[in-house]
This record gives sequence, structure tokens and C-alpha cells, in this order.
Amino acid sequence: MTTKTPEGAWLAFFLCTISYLFCGTVSTMMSTYLPDVINELEGGSVSETNIGELGAYINAISLYGWMLGGILLGVFGDKFGRKKILIISTILYGVSSILLIVVSNWYLLLFLRFFSGFGVGGVLLLATVYISEIWPEKTRPIMVGILAIAFPVGIVTSGAITVMFSNWRHAFWIALIPLIDAVLMWILLEESEKWKNSSTKGKVDFKAIFQLAYKKNLVLGSLIFGAVLIGLWGLFSWLPTWVQTLLPPGQDGQNERGLTMMLLGMGGIVGGSFSGFIVKSLGNRKSLMLTFGGLILISGLLFLTNNHFTKIVYLEIASLALFFGISQGVLSSYIPQLFPTGIRATATGFCFNVGRLFTATAVFFVGAMVAFFGGFGNALLSFSMFFVIAIAATFFSSDKQPEP
Repeated sequence: MTTKTPEGAWLAFFLCTISYLFCGTVSTMMSTYLPDVINELEGGSVSETNIGELGAYINAISLYGWMLGGILLGVFGDKFGRKKILIISTILYGVSSILLIVVSNWYLLLFLRFFSGFGVGGVLLLATVYISEIWPEKTRPIMVGILAIAFPVGIVTSGAITVMFSNWRHAFWIALIPLIDAVLMWILLEESEKWKNSSTKGKVDFKAIFQLAYKKNLVLGSLIFGAVLIGLWGLFSWLPTWVQTLLPPGQDGQNERGLTMMLLGMGGIVGGSFSGFIVKSLGNRKSLMLTFGGLILISGLLFLTNNHFTKIVYLEIASLALFFGISQGVLSSYIPQLFPTGIRATATGFCFNVGRLFTATAVFFVGAMVAFFGGFGNALLSFSMFFVIAIAATFFSSDKQPEP
């Protein structure tokens, strides 16, 4: 068992964390600015139902890109190396995000959000796989858990940017940072030794992940992560807009929406920071079931007890984000270790992203759900039911994380 941290691993961890962090920023800034973006491109104020319908297209196209990027770039990561594809993924989401500052119509906006999501899907997968391969086994769950909290740090950043910049176009200049990070990764990082020494390096066959030996882990990993993804994305993408609906008519809600996103991120940071220690104490299975149960309870409390805005909403949102952070930290460490090195990125990418197909499709119905359930609150509460599926799948999972 390796106990010494390899030379250069800390630098790699820092640069991967920067890329991971701004995935959270560029992914969620559109949610905080959503009412402003829609009103500007539509040329005037639009109704709550219309915001749900138009916002669904923006969120869905990003998720479709995220899904395809996470799967296809995972295959490329097994074939061409973790470092190269990680850098390409970072450049892709950085360029697509910064070009939003000049977008003039819906078609270009959707095009850029698709490729931004495509790059984000690649980064979240490959950064996790890369760090899990270069880091010593003893402290690996803790470091991967810390890496996972970079995404909610990015959410906090998006909330802070929303408060500081009233113009959504100016805000997306922040995407210059991941582009600089990609250059530094190209110059300074080394390829994963585990990938370079793998007997199947460059020979990955996508069908290999469906072999009988990996089938159970693939199905359970996909079901757990997919259900969590649908629930969390449905909630987090629309929480700032839901908060807006709790405010008196005519109040712009910029500060409330920005603070909501910051609290989502901060709660995720705290939860992710402790996720590795929770796993060491309880194991993966108990940790996940506890987390999913917490998400169900807090979702019910949040959406069933708040009909107008009060400060208690902030506390409940932060609590929801705390359990979100724990779940992401545990799953980011757990799932990659279920598969051997030669197919790890491909199989993990499948588990991480197959649920995004259903998530992206589900958000198309948000506008209809708002009308059917009588508001954003009840519509979002329905998304928390996916955590019940996650609990059921976790019940049949194992605490074992076989290392190839």
C-alpha cells in the first residue's frame, strides 16, 4: 500500500481543484441570473410559468451536454490519458462560458450552454479519476472528498458574483480563470502513472463496462448517482427562482437569489469537508442512507412550510446543502474505486452521467409541473422523491471498494 504522497501531487490537486471549482461557478451562475437573462432576451418581463418553460430549455441543454461530455470524455480519458482530456474539457467549458458575454439570441445561448456542460461533465469526471489514481490509498477518500467540495465553492462564487454584478454578461468574464488554469495544467502536470502502466491503456472498449463482473456495480452506481443527480439538480437549479416567487411583487430579489446560491455552496463545502471522515466512521452504505434521508426531510420542511420569504428559508437551504455536500463527497470517492484502472474513467463516467439524460428530460416539464402543482414549491418538492430511489439502491450496495 502506498503511503507517501507522490511528488507533484499537491500541485496537481490544486490545479484540478481550480478547474473543478469554476465548473460549479459557470454551471450555476445561469440559475442565479435566469430571470434577468430571460427578461432581456425576451425583451420584457415574463410570467412565472414562462420563466419555468424557457429556463427549462437552458437547463436541459446544459445537462444534455454534461451527460454526453461525462460519458464520451471518460472514454477518451481511458484511451488518450487523464491529463490531455482534462485540459481539453477545461478549455471547452471556459471558452463556451466566456462567449456568453456577446450572445445575442436564444440559439447561440443554447449552443454555448451545451458545450459548456460538455466540458464540465469531462472535468468533474476526469479530475476525480486523476486524483484518485495519483493519491495514496490511505488518505484518498479525504482528498477526493475535499476535491468534491470545490464544486460548491464554485456555487458560493457564483452567488457572490451575482451580488457584485447586476449585468449577467459582465459576470461571465470570470471564465478567463479556468482558461489560465488549463495552460498551467498543460505545462506543469504529469500523466497518471497508473494509466500509463495499465495493460489496457489506449485500448478501452466501451462494451467492457457491461461485462458480468462489473454489472452489479455499474447498475447500482448509476442508479444511486442518477437518482441523486435528478433530485439535486431539480432543486438547486430552481431554488433561486423559487426564492424570487416568495418575495413581494416588484422586488428584484437580486441579493436574495445571490445569497441563496452562496448558502447552497457553503453548506456543500461543510458537508463535503466532513464526508471522508463520516465514511471512515460509518462506511459508505450507512453514510449514504443517512444523507439521503436528511435530504428528504429538509426538502419537505423547506417547500411545505414556506409560503412567503423569511430568514428561516436561508437556514433550511443551508441545511439542504449540507447533506448535498456529504453525498457528493462520499459518491466521488466511492464510485471510481468500484472499477479497474483500464475502464475506470469510462465506467465512472457512465455512472455519473447516465442519470443526466433523465434529469435533462425532466426539467422540460418544470413549466407544466409549476402549473399542475400550483407553484414552484410543490413542483420542486416532487424532485425530492428521487432520494427515496437512492436509499433503496443503496440498501443493496456494498461498503466494499475493491482496488484493482
